[in-house]
Amino acid sequence: MTPLAQAFRATGRIAIPWADAACDLSRPLTLECYRPAGHRPDSPVVLVQHGMLRNGDDYRDFWIPAADRHGLLIVATTYGKEAWPQAEHYNNGLVLDDDGKLRPRATWAYGIPLRVFAALRAAGVTTRQKAHLFGHSAGGQFGHRLLSTQPHDLIEAATIGNPGWYTLPVLDRDFPEGMGGIGLGETELLALLACPMTILAGDRDIETEGPSLPSQPAALAQGPHRFARAHNYLAAGQAEAARRGVPCNWCLVPVAGVGHDGRAMSAIAAALWFENRLISAAEAGVGTEAVA
Repeated sequence: MTPLAQAFRATGRIAIPWADAACDLSRPLTLECYRPAGHRPDSPVVLVQHGMLRNGDDYRDFWIPAADRHGLLIVATTYGKEAWPQAEHYNNGLVLDDDGKLRPRATWAYGIPLRVFAALRAAGVTTRQKAHLFGHSAGGQFGHRLLSTQPHDLIEAATIGNPGWYTLPVLDRDFPEGMGGIGLGETELLALLACPMTILAGDRDIETEGPSLPSQPAALAQGPHRFARAHNYLAAGQAEAARRGVPCNWCLVPVAGVGHDGRAMSAIAAALWFENRLISAAEAGVGTEAVA
C-alpha cells in the first residue's frame, strides 16, 4: 500500500505533506483533505484552491458540510507562505522565476492540483476519471489561470469565485494580464473558451481599495471592484469567441447578498454542483465570519 493510500484509510481531516518534483521540490506543500465516513472510491473529488492567506485548512473546512452530505473527497492543496510568498508564486503559478524569466511549461504550479488528482487515482484512493475544481479569491485567480494554461481532461466541472483580477483570453497582452508571451496559442485560447467554467460574483464584493484588491493599472482597467471585473472577464470571453465564430461556454452567476466570503462561496458552489440549485446568502452562512 502506498503512503498516500495509507493516509486515506482514515476518515475526517487529513493533512499530508506533499512535494511536487515537476514544479520545485524546494517548495513544499500540504494537502489539507477531508474524507467523510460516507466516502467511497467512486465519490466525487473536489480540488480546492485557497485564498491569499494560504489557508487551505480553512477552505477544507468550508467544504465539510457538503462533503458529509454528498460523500465528497475534499483536497485543498496548500501553498504555504514561506515557500510560496508572493502572488507571482501562487496566484500567477510560478510561470516566471524570481528573475522574471519564463520557466518551462511543465514546471508551472498550475499543474500541481491535477498531478495530485492523478496520484490519488494511481493510489486507488479514487476511481473517478475527473475532478471538480473550485477556487476563491486568490484561488479564483489560480483556478481560471489553471484553466487557461492546462489540459482539461481531468476536470469534470470548474467554478471560480471573486478573483481580484483576471488573465484576459487574448494573446496580444503578456501574462498575467493576457495569455501572451508565455508560449500559449490559439489552441489553448479556444480550449479555455470552450470550457464550461462557472464564475461566481458576489454582488457585495464591491470594495474599490484595500490590501487584498489588486490595484495595478491592468487590474484597474478591468473595473473598480471584483464584481465589475467578473462581468468584464465574461464580456472579454464572449467577444473573443464571437470573433472566432465559436461559443463561449462560461457562465457568470451573480450572487445576491454575498461579499468577499470564501465560506459562503464554497457552500454556493457545492449546492450548484451537487443539488442543482442556487442557495440564498443566509443558507450559505453569510453573517458568520468571512475568510478570504
